[in-house]
Amino acid sequence: MKQPAPPGPSLPDWTPRSPPPRVPIAGRWARLEPLDAAAHGASLWDAVRGTDDLWAYMADGPFVDEAQFCDWLRARENLVDPLAFVVVDQASGRALGLLALLAIRPESGTIEIGQVLFSPLLQRTRMASDAIYLAARLVFDGLGYRRLEWKCDDFNAASKRAALRFGFRFEGVFQQHMVVKQRNRDTAWHALLDRDWPGARGAFERWLAPDNFDAEGRQRSKLRSEAALTPPFVSPG
Repeated sequence: MKQPAPPGPSLPDWTPRSPPPRVPIAGRWARLEPLDAAAHGASLWDAVRGTDDLWAYMADGPFVDEAQFCDWLRARENLVDPLAFVVVDQASGRALGLLALLAIRPESGTIEIGQVLFSPLLQRTRMASDAIYLAARLVFDGLGYRRLEWKCDDFNAASKRAALRFGFRFEGVFQQHMVVKQRNRDTAWHALLDRDWPGARGAFERWLAPDNFDAEGRQRSKLRSEAALTPPFVSPG
């Protein structure tokens, strides 16, 4: 007897994608460089030291000194999942933060951007938004993935606001999803899909344009992708 077709749209031309490469990615304001503890450790430590609150929602840290911090970096620098990148200021060359591509599933075309650690020098700057844009552009335009995920502790209001600002749609909360530092974590899930990426990409590029900022670097218009404001897509059938 012929088996019935499973529900959901058919993807007859889909083929698995390549995993993200460990190569630098240059933007207008920021540059993503593959993590290298020897090259980036001192600059990163200088940017994050004394700011223990940055580690509140991270699985690791804070660290007592530069040596311990660099040991942590060295343990991560050659991993392929998570694949860690350093956010470098294009103007000064200083390493100011970290992000990673993780939960990489080439067979399904899904990937997550996470483990975001942005120092106070990076937070709420053009460089920070440029870094997220560069990662998303690699995932969609460079690699042809279908889905980019953003997951965070449901108590992390700043991360949830950032996800919406960058065009990710809120999809729900996974309750009792993880135990982090001996504490329950409910995880808020957000996603940006390939069909929404053109609109989100346009919003990023308009916001990142030099003429969107005055002489003091203040934004003239805000970044907020329309994709995050529309109802979630419902699959037909």
